[in-house]
Amino acid sequence: MYKSPVVIRLDHIELQGDLVIPDDVAGLVIFSHGSGSSRLSPRNRMVAEHLWKHRFATLLFDLLTEAEDLNHRNRFNIELLTGRLAAVTRWAEAQKNLKNLPVGYFGASTGAASALCAAAALGDDIKAVVSRGGRPDLAMKHLALVSAPTLLIVGGRDTEVAELNREALVRIPAEKQLEIISGATHLFEEPGKLEEVADLAEEWYRKHLIT
Repeated sequence: MYKSPVVIRLDHIELQGDLVIPDDVAGLVIFSHGSGSSRLSPRNRMVAEHLWKHRFATLLFDLLTEAEDLNHRNRFNIELLTGRLAAVTRWAEAQKNLKNLPVGYFGASTGAASALCAAAALGDDIKAVVSRGGRPDLAMKHLALVSAPTLLIVGGRDTEVAELNREALVRIPAEKQLEIISGATHLFEEPGKLEEVADLAEEWYRKHLIT
C-alpha cells in the first residue's frame, strides 16, 4: 500500500492532501469535506480506511488554503469549492499512479454540495457520488445535470437534513438512492453508525466504480 502526503499546485495556490493507494487498486474516491473541517476529519478518515480494504484509493485534501479558510464565507462558497474540487480531480487524473482509475466522490455536509456540482460539471468522468449527512439542497440548480449514480446517506434523527435530501433526490435524474440510518444524528457519532456509512459507501463504489 502506498501512502503519501501530497501538495496539489493549482495556478497560484497550493493545497495539502493525503493520498493512499492500496495494492491492486480498483478506483479512486476523492473526498470533499464540510465547512469547518479539513483533510484531517476523523470521520472521513475512518471511511477512507474502510475503503482501502476494498481496493479503493482515497484522496483527502484541504479545499481551501490556510489563508482562505480564515474567511468563513469561503467555507460556504459552493462555487469556489466546486471549482477547487473539479481542478483537483483533473490534477489526480494526470498523476501517473492514478491515471485511468474510475473516479468517485465522497461528500460530507456542505462538501456534498460541491461534490454534486462538480459531478454535474464533469459528467461521465465521475462514476459515483456518495453523500454523508449532506446538503444537496445547496446544489439544487445543478442536480438535474448529475449523471453519476448518487447515494445520499442521512441520520434518522437528523430530521431537517433528511427532508432536504428527500427534496433533492427527486431532482437527480441518474440512478439514485436515499439511505436513512436509524438512530443516527448529523455526525453519526453513535456507536456503529459511521461503520454503517462506510459499509454503504463501499457497496455503492463497488457497484459503480469497479468495472
